[in-house]
Amino acid sequence: MKINKNDYIFQLSFMPRVFPVNCYLIEETDRLTLIDAGLPYSAKSIIKTAQKIGKPIANIVLTHAHNDHVGSLDALKASLPNVQVSISARDALLLKGDTKLLEDEPSSPIRGGIPKKIQTKPDILLKDGNLIGSLEVVTAPGHTPGSIALLDTRNGNLIAGDAFQIRGGIAVSGVLKPSFPFPALATWNKQVAIDSAKKLMDLNPSLLAVGHGQMIEKPIQAMMQAIDDASRSLATK
Repeated sequence: MKINKNDYIFQLSFMPRVFPVNCYLIEETDRLTLIDAGLPYSAKSIIKTAQKIGKPIANIVLTHAHNDHVGSLDALKASLPNVQVSISARDALLLKGDTKLLEDEPSSPIRGGIPKKIQTKPDILLKDGNLIGSLEVVTAPGHTPGSIALLDTRNGNLIAGDAFQIRGGIAVSGVLKPSFPFPALATWNKQVAIDSAKKLMDLNPSLLAVGHGQMIEKPIQAMMQAIDDASRSLATK
């Protein structure tokens, strides 16, 4: 595991050289919020990092319900029984293994590794604009129907799950990058993903942190280019 720090954010990257899977510890005055739960073996390293920081993990927020983002959720909940777990109301269904589409959703099939054995039930079902400490919830569907991002209201840092990827070259979810194609292959709806990417760019984030790849400071130009590339790619199909 590799740790990178920027202001209030600690990026924990598992398998950073081969298949980087990131989760994030966000520092508050007296506690930490964990964004995403990594891989099944990630729990011990996450807890050890929190202990080194010297603050308890009070919240676990899931950007979406794919296996590489919820892998150690049950182990973390067993070790931290008082932690509050949050996910969007929509992806709470995926967390239970329910892949049926809702009536008002585009008919694209839900893709990616949907968990089948997660026992932890969320304490909070998130909506756009909810606050968890300093983090504001921003709905960002596309990769999954209920994907969210988190904007740190103190500094503009944006933790965007798989709405963008940075490994293999920055791209909107759904745009295939041959050197790291996995987020694209796991994307539910490309047009919805583009719409959400525009919404996130309009937040004017100071830093972009995602599920796969390094953090980017001053990311607006890169986000804009990725959105243009995604729009052109979709228009040719």
